[in-house]
Amino acid sequence: MTQTAILIVDDDPEITSALARGLQMHGYDTATESTAEGAERRFADPMIAAAIIDVMIGQDSGIDLVKRLRGAGHHKPILMLSALSEVDDRTAGLQAGADDYVVKPFAFDELVARLKVQLQRAAKSISQPCQLDPVSRTVQGPTQTAQLTEREFDLLAMLHEKAGTPISRGEIFDQLWANEGTSSENVVDVYIGYLRKKLDPAEDFRMTIKTIRNRGFVLEYLP
Repeated sequence: MTQTAILIVDDDPEITSALARGLQMHGYDTATESTAEGAERRFADPMIAAAIIDVMIGQDSGIDLVKRLRGAGHHKPILMLSALSEVDDRTAGLQAGADDYVVKPFAFDELVARLKVQLQRAAKSISQPCQLDPVSRTVQGPTQTAQLTEREFDLLAMLHEKAGTPISRGEIFDQLWANEGTSSENVVDVYIGYLRKKLDPAEDFRMTIKTIRNRGFVLEYLP
């Protein structure tokens, strides 16, 4: 499981299975919980990046669960899911601390789009202490500064723009190298290696570049 794993909290196994399959098709790892108690423990796992929580979890209230998670100091994105469409229900979920509210039935692409927006917002809010300067081509963390080449900086800026979302090797290659006649996508791996060396140790820059099997590379910010 990677740090882009999504926690699905629902007591209906059919809904849980459908959500898990759909998210996996979009490149996300998933974890599932069918009880509020289990979800409360699992949400604290650093491998969990966000949660999709049904408004009712058996006899438990998903809204109360969100309140407890926020009260415990957890700031990861939470999307609430429910068949209830009344304004009061949506308002209660958002006031409890949910970042967004999706009403069933829904288009799965919309759910994924909303999830991506929240993951990107979370990544950028964590990343504020780390500054990228396009003029000097430097990246400055809380305790360290690294000088990058033009291509290294372009690559890091691309990862930074989509922080928390894996970018495929092919997409990176097409944007940064395809117009130069470079024939092999292996150049992406070479420059990822250069960046990792310059951003080491990761704690000094509060960021790390991870390789996600069959999905590409993702920039993640450290707490």
